[in-house]
Amino acid sequence: MRITPNTYDSALLIQLNQLSAQQYSIQNQVSTGLSVQAPSDNPQAMEDTLDYQAQNAAQTQYNSNITKLQSRADSVYNVLQSLQTITSKAGEVATSAGGATNSQSDLNTYADQINTLINQVVNAANTKDPSTGQYLFGGTAATTTPFTTTTDANGDVTGVTFNGTSYVNQAQIGANMTATVDIPGVNISPTGARGLITDSQSGADLLNHLISLRNDLAAGNTTTIANTDVPDLQKDENNVAYQVANNGVVQSQLTTAAKFATNSSQSLDTMISNASSANLVQVTMQLSQTQNAYQAALESGVKIMQLSILNYLS
Repeated sequence: MRITPNTYDSALLIQLNQLSAQQYSIQNQVSTGLSVQAPSDNPQAMEDTLDYQAQNAAQTQYNSNITKLQSRADSVYNVLQSLQTITSKAGEVATSAGGATNSQSDLNTYADQINTLINQVVNAANTKDPSTGQYLFGGTAATTTPFTTTTDANGDVTGVTFNGTSYVNQAQIGANMTATVDIPGVNISPTGARGLITDSQSGADLLNHLISLRNDLAAGNTTTIANTDVPDLQKDENNVAYQVANNGVVQSQLTTAAKFATNSSQSLDTMISNASSANLVQVTMQLSQTQNAYQAALESGVKIMQLSILNYLS
């Protein structure tokens, strides 16, 4: 069978195209440091890389959620500290006023102090998260002022209305793991998160208890103060102490979750690199071999073409 020059030409072009494509692919690996740039390069490695990248994106989102929760938890803690001071002061006033030696003038002075504390509680309960502008204690109604008040002709608070919900938002901080740092201002349900100002589970009802104490002081009802107001305010103080402790538990949980998310991201970065990075020593050798093969093919092609021309001339 006679092999025509055209057959050599076609085979040579196919070989040169294949070697050229190999050179291009390997040069890309050298320049980018990546062995996988398209699914066809290495389907399994590409699948692994995409899976690791998806996991890494999730860890990045968890980290973002945790950072926001930690900032919000700090804001909540600051309010809890102020409420601890207020409930402690109210308890001291009630205990002092419950004695038999106080004059009505003394009791009126105490009543004025309690009025001040009532306003401080309302302001604290309506605190906004400085990073988001949302209310901290409105539950899921984060854009509505949680507590509004009714006042008398003297400007003293006589009643309080809660405009929020007893539900709180949850944020994902890990795979199948959620957390919240929010505290509803009021929860009169026997289930769910304990309310900050009013909570049926603990018997807390801080604002209404303070209003009752103020009224009893103004009326000189020292027996009621000693027998009712003092125990009621103790429930409020205990509830705030519980909220402080729970805030600390959640903050510790967030710190642990943040470390885990960071470590997971670093591990996934390494896995992505291992799955997609090129071995530069090996790739450089392959490039050299491919370039030599390409050059040899060119030289072989030139010799074949020269022989074909000589045969034609002869």
